Amino acid sequence: MSERERLDFIRQIVARDVQGGRHGGRVLTRFPPEPNGFLHVGHASAICLDFGVAAEYGGRTTLRMDDTNPTTEDPAYVEAIARDIRWLGFEWEGEIRYASDYFEALYRMALRMIEDGFAYVDSLSEEEIRAHRGSVLEPSRPSPYRDRSTDENLDLFRRMRAGEFADGEHVLRARIDLAAPNMKLRDPLMYRIRHAHHYRTGDAWPIYPFYDWAHGQSDAIEGITHSFCTLEFQDNRALYDWFIEHTRPAAAGFERILEAEGGGGEELGSWDPRPRQYEFARRNLDYTVVSKRKLLLLVEEGHVSGWDDPRMPTLAGFRRRGIPPDAVRAFCRQIGIGKAENRVEIATLEWAVRDALNARAPRVMAVLRPLEVVIDNYPDAGIEWLKAPYFPSGVEARPEGWPETREVPFTRVLYIDRGDFAEVPEPGFRRLAPGREVRLRHGYFITCRSVDKDEAGRVVRLHCTCDPETRSGTAPDGRRPAATIHWVSAPRSLPIEVRLYDRLFRTPDPTARADRMRERLNPDSLQILSEARAEPSLAADPRETTYQFERLGYFIRDRATRAVATVVGADGAVRPGAPLVFNRTVTLRDAWVRRAVADAGGADASPTTDATSGPATPGVDTGREARDAVRGADPALQAAFHRLREQLGLPDDLADLISGSGASVRYYDQAIRDGTDPVAVANWLVHEVRGAGASGGDAGALDPEALAALVGLVQNEEISRSVAKSLLARLVESGGDPREIVEREGLGRIGDVGRIRHIVDRVLASHPAEVERYAAGQMGLIGFFVGQVMRATDGRADPTMVKQLLEESLK
Repeated sequence: MSERERLDFIRQIVARDVQGGRHGGRVLTRFPPEPNGFLHVGHASAICLDFGVAAEYGGRTTLRMDDTNPTTEDPAYVEAIARDIRWLGFEWEGEIRYASDYFEALYRMALRMIEDGFAYVDSLSEEEIRAHRGSVLEPSRPSPYRDRSTDENLDLFRRMRAGEFADGEHVLRARIDLAAPNMKLRDPLMYRIRHAHHYRTGDAWPIYPFYDWAHGQSDAIEGITHSFCTLEFQDNRALYDWFIEHTRPAAAGFERILEAEGGGGEELGSWDPRPRQYEFARRNLDYTVVSKRKLLLLVEEGHVSGWDDPRMPTLAGFRRRGIPPDAVRAFCRQIGIGKAENRVEIATLEWAVRDALNARAPRVMAVLRPLEVVIDNYPDAGIEWLKAPYFPSGVEARPEGWPETREVPFTRVLYIDRGDFAEVPEPGFRRLAPGREVRLRHGYFITCRSVDKDEAGRVVRLHCTCDPETRSGTAPDGRRPAATIHWVSAPRSLPIEVRLYDRLFRTPDPTARADRMRERLNPDSLQILSEARAEPSLAADPRETTYQFERLGYFIRDRATRAVATVVGADGAVRPGAPLVFNRTVTLRDAWVRRAVADAGGADASPTTDATSGPATPGVDTGREARDAVRGADPALQAAFHRLREQLGLPDDLADLISGSGASVRYYDQAIRDGTDPVAVANWLVHEVRGAGASGGDAGALDPEALAALVGLVQNEEISRSVAKSLLARLVESGGDPREIVEREGLGRIGDVGRIRHIVDRVLASHPAEVERYAAGQMGLIGFFVGQVMRATDGRADPTMVKQLLEESLK
């Protein structure tokens, strides 16, 4: 497979342009949001494309606010947009630009359009213009004002500019083709009169340009080489090209702008470089709306608390919810760029979030719905500080400065989650019940002896005993409790408020009928638990840390309420105060999946589909209780669970998923048979194989040995992780030996500076004319050279390293 075949169609175009020397080898993209709302997940894809493509080919990206509608725009939105782009991990070239920067230039170009016979002032009303519009089968009727003289049009347009007319009294239209099959070319509007205060230009302009007039000309002014937009603007491309073809730079000081940006010329159609527009398809996300108008409606009607409500698909909402920016970037890479619109399961985003957080989120314990537990054989005033790891074995990406362990207080009175106890357990329930023993996470084995109830018959307290010989988490006699549950000390725990955020809508396509959008809102999208408790280590962390509450999910302190806090003293005692507020980022597994309970007698029950990532791992069910039931009926699986966790060092969630059936245990054991890192294999099996598009609910044609080989190639840095993920999808579909494929297709990573330098020298020696032009000041050729080196390395060299070595060699 060639490099071009591996690239999406946008990158194929850019690669071809760079390699062919178009635009002098330069790549200059732009991100042009309208500052009338907050950026959302749809914008994230566009940002990753605009900035990502430029970076990959040694280019630049500008940020330009499309501020041509003064009635909806606000500087607060500008600040929010800039903040979100930086949060996502990107930085634009120079200062923020604005379409309003070019108002004078656009106005003067419009005057020249009138002089050249390409524009006229129309005095029809909006309704009359619409009535004259015609249809796809019928040409538009000409306005009676279409044949005004040039002098009359110039006079009227100048008077429009001077503010002499009321809103809607006149418009400026392009004179193109009233019979054009593309309706966009039927004398489109260029300017309207709008006496409105603009947040940057004040009241200086009573006329404002329409998007189609301002956008393409702004691209041309800035010297943009590649203009990316969504498919809804596909028909606008003809108009984009027509305007650029039929305008010429004009205005005092305008030539200076062009010279600085690499454009130029005073002749008709002399834009150089001439930008080109390319369209890609939207990726519509399930259970989500991304229309800024509809999002604003949700805010204004109070369905959410604001643009940064954690249920909103805005980047501000993502940030407040604790979704990391690298997860958003990974999600955008995974859904890719295409030409056909489709719907993306929200589970794909959630899986990317889990994948990112699993690698670095510190683990702590919290109890959301507390049930008091009294350890009757423990001293009244006794306290022990049990050492517990923040990170499971194999996690190497922990935040800088984090200790490996923390101390958790163990006291006579504890809290457990109410759901971890059943007075009369259902079949398959493996947790605490009267007379049953369980293991406390990082602590003792306890056995429930009796219960206390209130007047209504509700259980309010458990009386238990602990085995003092099991503090290490194991028993001297080798017995193994059926379950491990989390807990916190009652007197030494931290009161917290937990907000459980879920999907904002109940149906995958909430806008299928726009008038019914409100009916599809999920009434349970927010649950507030005000009596939750957490271990005291949480109070000492001032950072915006996303934690994994063990067995519960990922949570982050709410930024809007973080000023209030309960204090933990030097002696470890909790000082009363307002509870900290934690937002749930995402569950450990998809809570929306209907968990199919496997037949207790069949350890190799057919797998179910896990919506978090598509088809499930071989034999793995999505429900913890279902897997507990299977393990309870099969001692071999129960032993496998403990072996995976305690001997091989797998985190609890990975051990749980893999030991859900005999098929998945056998698959995993075969994959690690030759000594491949067991934790790494488990992570790939659960987090990557399940998302690779396998059909039939298993790993497809990917055999265990091939998975082990693939993991080994990544760990040995013989291939990049992105190459590995791409290769994984092929292996799932058609099988094969990844080592042979990597060698045959030359997919190995090139990270050797000496080797890349040699290729750089060879490329420069092959293009002496371009080297001479670069030395003469055509600095944009750096993009051409980067493209040549990337082509010579089949796209496997680090573009940043390539650009740095080129700049060093070209000095």
